[in-house]
Amino acid sequence: MSQIRDEVLRANQAYQASFGDKGKLALPPARRFAVLTCMDARIDPAKLAGLSEGDAHVIRNAGGRASDDALRSLVISHKLLGTNEWFVIHHTNCGMELFTDEIIRGLLGQSLDTATLDAGGWKDVGKGPGSRAGDFIPWLTFTNLADSVVQDVERIRTHPLVSREIPIHGYIYQVETGALVEVPKATEIGRAS
Repeated sequence: MSQIRDEVLRANQAYQASFGDKGKLALPPARRFAVLTCMDARIDPAKLAGLSEGDAHVIRNAGGRASDDALRSLVISHKLLGTNEWFVIHHTNCGMELFTDEIIRGLLGQSLDTATLDAGGWKDVGKGPGSRAGDFIPWLTFTNLADSVVQDVERIRTHPLVSREIPIHGYIYQVETGALVEVPKATEIGRAS
């Protein structure tokens, strides 16, 4: 058994001891909104948006991108569970800006071990073998943070399964200060009609 596993299980026991009546929370989110954001460990969606358990859906992936799976989750969130407002929140200092699809594909082609980053860029230090299976994955990297928010809001807004009545807001979370900064162009595109 690993130390991390033991720590997680001890934390869960403490959580379970103070769980109270949370088992009675309704399935639909009480505040009727959803957040799409990055998996970055420096982001606590509950704290940045003032959420309690049961308040909202939080969908996370690398970069907070409007991937096919994120869209699937958002559509279910609205159609079956009643959310009627969505937030797309990317963040400063995002790792998705530090590589390109080509870089990660090349690294994975060499080995599946963790790569390193230094002043010269990404280096594969693994033993190999790697896999070319990464060549078929859209990694959804980006070079401009505000543009990535605009692109994702636009992708969601124009998706044929997304109601035009749902407002979609675009923001950048500043990991340095905790502030949410609106991306006006994204929010304009995401305006409900």
